[in-house]
Parts: sequence; structure tokens; C-alpha cells
Amino acid sequence: MQRAIFAFLIMSVLGSAVGIVYAKHQNRKLFVQLQTLQSERDAMNTEWGKLQLEQATWGTHGRIERFAHDKLHMSVPAAGEINMIVSKQGGSH
Repeated sequence: MQRAIFAFLIMSVLGSAVGIVYAKHQNRKLFVQLQTLQSERDAMNTEWGKLQLEQATWGTHGRIERFAHDKLHMSVPAAGEINMIVSKQGGSH
């Protein structure tokens, strides 16, 4: 009877040891995966910031004006070339 209890205790200790080793291995594997994903996130955040700056640059007034002048051959009209159209809205106020 004592041998059976002793064998059971030894098997329990060995099982616990294997479980601890497995849990540590999983922990390390998941930690490496977490670090990889955090690194990818940081790289994507950097890329996102660059894309936002690029978008802001593409939409500046100076760039649009330069594009309109160079590519579309547009220019700012002289004061005498500007016609104002005023519409009168009907209805009661």
C-alpha cells in the first residue's frame, strides 16, 4: 500500500514538473509572439503617421494651386474678369 502511495506521489510530482515546463514553454512562446505583434503595431503606427503627413502635403493650397497652374493651365483671374452673381431668393421673411 505504501509503495502504491509512493508511486502515485512520484508520478504526481513528475506530472507537475512536466506541466510546469510545458506552461513555461507556452509562456515564452506567447511572449515572443506578443513582442512580434507589438513591433508590427509600432511599425504600422509609424507608417500611418507618414501617410497622414503625406495626405496633408497633397492637400495643401500651394500644391493644388501649382497643380492647377502647371497641369491644367489655370490662373487666378484679374479683378476685371470676375463677375459676381447675386441671386434673390423668393418667399416671405
